[in-house]
Amino acid sequence: MRSLLLILSNPRYFGPSWIFASVNIWFGTWAIYIPSVKEKLGIDKADLGIALFCLSLGVFTIFPMASKLINKIGVGKASWIGVMCVSVAAMLPLMAPNYYLLMGGLYLFGAGTGFTDIAINTLVTEIEKEDKVNFMSAAHGFFSLGGILVGLGSFLIPVIGSPVLHMGITVVLVFFINLYFSKHYINVVAAPAEKEPFSLRLFKPLLLLGIIGFICYACEGAIVDWSALYLQEVVLAPEMLIGAGFLAFSVTMTLGRFLGDGISSRIGPIKLVGLGALIAAFGYVLILTQHTTWSIIGFAFNGLGFSVIVPELFRIGGNVKGVDSSQGVAFIAGSGYLGFLLGPVVLGFIAESTSLTYSFSVLLGCILTVLAITFFLRRKRK
Repeated sequence: MRSLLLILSNPRYFGPSWIFASVNIWFGTWAIYIPSVKEKLGIDKADLGIALFCLSLGVFTIFPMASKLINKIGVGKASWIGVMCVSVAAMLPLMAPNYYLLMGGLYLFGAGTGFTDIAINTLVTEIEKEDKVNFMSAAHGFFSLGGILVGLGSFLIPVIGSPVLHMGITVVLVFFINLYFSKHYINVVAAPAEKEPFSLRLFKPLLLLGIIGFICYACEGAIVDWSALYLQEVVLAPEMLIGAGFLAFSVTMTLGRFLGDGISSRIGPIKLVGLGALIAAFGYVLILTQHTTWSIIGFAFNGLGFSVIVPELFRIGGNVKGVDSSQGVAFIAGSGYLGFLLGPVVLGFIAESTSLTYSFSVLLGCILTVLAITFFLRRKRK
């Protein structure tokens, strides 16, 4: 919790952390109105799926060029530009009068979100280097906090009565908070890395980190999409507890991220990734008991374990010797997003051909692979 107090007591750290929360507030507000947009435009599920793919396409389109843009503009200014772009882009999908403009709006929303994601992770990495502090994990905790704020804001849906008005109010409030704090980070620039010629020695650590990111994002995506169905069809949990797995996962995810920085400063980021993988693996063991209480507790352990892994990956990736921090962050972000998109899909195919229980067994095997990779990274570092 020390890093949380650090963020709340210093605007230099609160500003970047609030951008994390902002991204999830904007994205979550759009997400709660997806059914309304589908009904307004008269599109079916297949059309909606293609439109949502445009969102992902926007994210991936910006990744290859993001690090160069961030280095050219300056990471502080790039983060602020990202905030301004996403503030505008968040309005476009809800204002779209037809299906094609919906796809275009989602593409721009995805591109803006992807650019901002890389910029703010790089920004936090650079501030940590300059100030010799750790707050990456707590900053990611603010992302989770943004989701909680969206959930609370959803109670205003009947009162506001308009998706565009709801998003407009949200954008204005969130934007002006960002505007107030932007002066505390806008002049931060990335320290130039000592460039080295491309070699497998440089690429291997990034590749391994990318594999970990792919697996962990895939596991998170699988839990988001499949936890309720697992509790319903496999565990045969009561109807009122079907959403309890995801709730437990979300709560411990938020809590773990506010605790992660202090632990990381004591044992180091690679050990913390290994510890997170071990905790998540124990969670999967509990889930596979197919007992309602133990399975829900298992999802809670999943959230606690995964909460510390992703922030540490960005911290490690932003400090790889011979690689610009923005390039390291972009590589891990790209690998992670790919896993988040493909993981639930692959899990669905496995579940269809075998069973959902077998799918979660595969996830257990994947997180044990992460644990094995951390042992290799620790040995190489020594």
